[in-house]
Amino acid sequence: MSLPPLPAEAISLRVEVKNWQGAVRAAGAALTAAGIAKPSYADEMIRMIDEHGPYVVIAPGLALAHARPGPEVLKDGIAVVTLATPIYFGHPYNDPVSVVLALAVDSPDAHVALVAEIANHFNDSSAITDLAAATTVGEVQRLFEGTT
Repeated sequence: MSLPPLPAEAISLRVEVKNWQGAVRAAGAALTAAGIAKPSYADEMIRMIDEHGPYVVIAPGLALAHARPGPEVLKDGIAVVTLATPIYFGHPYNDPVSVVLALAVDSPDAHVALVAEIANHFNDSSAITDLAAATTVGEVQRLFEGTT
């Protein structure tokens, strides 16, 4: 399975947030701006982290925020948010987070496959560092496309 396209509307750079909830909300807003998910999807992503802990911090500096497929998801998609200041999610090894990827998928099978694909592509710390340092939407899109 390949990653869905990354539209410009799904990218937010150097976002200022106060906490992990703000970081996840920023990622949810990017999904909403791109027509991928309803605004309520951000609440679902936060609820999942509240219930299950900071499991979304999948690599040093990288969080993969997501929730189960449901009515909040309009279509499969990904958003990328880079943070102006890294944020702590409470992960014992991979904090602080400087890049938040948000994943919205409308089928359970595709959800599992895409989470695994993203985790595999971003297990290289230089990819995360490069995304965090990106200064333009086009640069993020090029870096992201380089992972597929």
